[in-house]
Amino acid sequence: MTAVDDTTTSSAEAQVLALCDALLEAHDPKTTSATAFLGAQYDAGLAWVHFPEGEGGLGLPPKLQTTVNTRLAKAGAPSPYYRNPIGYGMGAPTVVAHGTEEQKQRYLRPLFTGEEVWCQLFSEPGAGSDVAGLATKAEKDGDIWIFNGQKVWTTLAHLAKWGMLVARTDPAQPKHKGLTYFVVDMEQEGVEVRPLRQMTGEAEFNEVYFTDATTPDVERLGEVGEGWRVSLTTLMNERVSIGGTVPPKGSGPIATALAEYGKIDGPTKVQRDEVMKLWVRAEVFRLTNIRASQNRKSGTPGPEGSVGKMASADLNKDIFAYTMNLMGTEGMLYGTYDLEQPETSMDFSSPQKAFLRSRANSIEGGTTEVMKNILGERVLGLPGDVRTDKEQAWSEVPRN
Repeated sequence: MTAVDDTTTSSAEAQVLALCDALLEAHDPKTTSATAFLGAQYDAGLAWVHFPEGEGGLGLPPKLQTTVNTRLAKAGAPSPYYRNPIGYGMGAPTVVAHGTEEQKQRYLRPLFTGEEVWCQLFSEPGAGSDVAGLATKAEKDGDIWIFNGQKVWTTLAHLAKWGMLVARTDPAQPKHKGLTYFVVDMEQEGVEVRPLRQMTGEAEFNEVYFTDATTPDVERLGEVGEGWRVSLTTLMNERVSIGGTVPPKGSGPIATALAEYGKIDGPTKVQRDEVMKLWVRAEVFRLTNIRASQNRKSGTPGPEGSVGKMASADLNKDIFAYTMNLMGTEGMLYGTYDLEQPETSMDFSSPQKAFLRSRANSIEGGTTEVMKNILGERVLGLPGDVRTDKEQAWSEVPRN
């Protein structure tokens, strides 16, 4: 970085810190409701600082969002990610990259405040890792699209107002070319949400059935047939959202392990060595994400998001497995949380729940195997998988 770049970055950092201080002075998190505080944060351009002005941002480098988040978290400000993780991490970048001005003005603010929760309607029983093989059908009738089909593993669909739906609009096209992306009202007649009980005992995931559900054409994101291109924006931001965050030093999953380690009376050398190894891995991972975020821009992130997502899955599983070992027989109990449909997917207050939930990290948002393919092809330059159906009409591809 040149001296000029350093001066520019320093000036921008001073700008966002001044805006944070003004926000906290005018809206004390201790006395302001979460919705009101987040609304004021959005209006100040501190929701996503790299978004354009007037759309929750300031047009600044994305790495400065870490500065904002750290400053506000220390003051006890609410987290938009906790309230609406799918909307905040995946929906908003997709709307900004592909939405109309009317859609940006309509969706972004209530999404950030958590007043309107979003969900992601991609996976299907017959199309998991192969998202482009999905079968949910969309047919146009005048200015209205009609949907029929099933989606599965839909996080927080039971709370969602809006769903990001990719559906097949032209089965005569190859699977990647016959898709279109829509925003769908989840509260309408014709949308049925059924809970899926997980091994945590909760039902965070759902299956969703569409029976002649509709959405106006103005709620389409991107052009007809461009659904795969739009969905890549969601998918790549999903991987950054899951594995590319930059928490404060020593926070996150490693904090859970350290808390349990602190309860041990006279830890052994093996226990000290193991917790230190995990702490170092967590810190290296955090610093790597900081470097990756310095080059990140709004829109579709690069393969660094997939690398981070893959690394975070293994790290989280190792940390929480170690935590269960520290807890001994207590780790075999469910813990102190309610076995119900939760209001967020980000609650790890129970170590036992976090251990069970972390098993999903290597599946959700693209499996670890898919992440390795992306790493091999887009980073290492290795030959891609053989795809025999790439140019074949979807309707002609054999399916079970």
